[in-house]
Amino acid sequence: MLAARAEHGVRLPLVMMDSFATSADTMAELASSPAVRTAGLPLEFVQNQEPKLRADDLTPVEWPAAPDLEWCPPGHGDLYTALAGSGALRTLLDAGFRYAAVSNVDNLGATPSAVLADWFAGTGAPFAMEVCERTAADRKGGHLAVRTADGRLVLREKAQTGAEDEAAFGDITRHRYFNTNNLWLDLAQLAEALEARDGVLGLPLICNRKHVDPTDASSPEVFQLETAMGSAIEVFEGSAAIVVPRSRFLPVKTTSDLLVLRSDVYRVDGDGTLDRVSPATPLVTLAAGPYKLIADFEQHFPHGAPSLREAGSLTVEGDWTFGPQVVVRGDVVLPATDKPMTVPGGTVLDGTVVNGTALTGGAGALDDTRR
Repeated sequence: MLAARAEHGVRLPLVMMDSFATSADTMAELASSPAVRTAGLPLEFVQNQEPKLRADDLTPVEWPAAPDLEWCPPGHGDLYTALAGSGALRTLLDAGFRYAAVSNVDNLGATPSAVLADWFAGTGAPFAMEVCERTAADRKGGHLAVRTADGRLVLREKAQTGAEDEAAFGDITRHRYFNTNNLWLDLAQLAEALEARDGVLGLPLICNRKHVDPTDASSPEVFQLETAMGSAIEVFEGSAAIVVPRSRFLPVKTTSDLLVLRSDVYRVDGDGTLDRVSPATPLVTLAAGPYKLIADFEQHFPHGAPSLREAGSLTVEGDWTFGPQVVVRGDVVLPATDKPMTVPGGTVLDGTVVNGTALTGGAGALDDTRR
């Protein structure tokens, strides 16, 4: 963001949409970078919150042990209503800002782009979406489509697809593009649409089933009602889409994603963008139990990520802790064991690991680690 401001000589404000659960942490982190603020504009606005509903009777859940967990944000589709309701939309317009680029905070590829900004302004469209070409790995995910009834662009998810159309849904030659959730908004046209719809765009509802305490599988199951910001593409007449390279879609949603991003597969360039330096991105799959939560993940990689530049895939099925300067080559599987294990520092993993022995042609037996 700061590099883009300097390069183009523009104000380019950064505005975060936080929830009640993330606002304090976000503001504390950004306090160490006062240069990101733009005078006269908010650094954040906070989205709305709603009660979680018990899955058994649909009443608001009660959780005295942690009352804050009784509430949830209504998904990133709340962007539009929260932007207007907080006053941030009017503040931006009054300050002379007409267009906005929006992305998920976990998409590390969604960097400022003057080229895309120029393209969007030239279209006159009220809304645009960056899309990428689907691959075989994306066939189960949602895709962009054209609604037959009115010719508008829409997003279609698997849950919205009838059994008779499942084959077509997964046909990546027919439905070629998926949503990166990098969106472009004409703020003036957004304000008009919200005014005409009493502040609510009327996006399709998503019902997520979770536990009231996400870290406690024994806590009551609840429903969280959400909307997705990308689904607004069907609301606006004249919405557009543009195909972008996969490098603009680098989401970090799991610790498996995080391990790849922390490894030598990527480097951070001088302008803060991520550049992949290996020929391909390895597929990393970490067992949910030992690695799902960030604190547990950090304990298993106390010396940082292993080298993955020469890896095709890394599957960790068991409880393994990695020593320093571990190298992964080719396709490696660390199997589940009856006790925690350690990959010693300097180990080269080149092939499947079976019964605690690395088939590397050089590294010795792996260590049993009882914790």
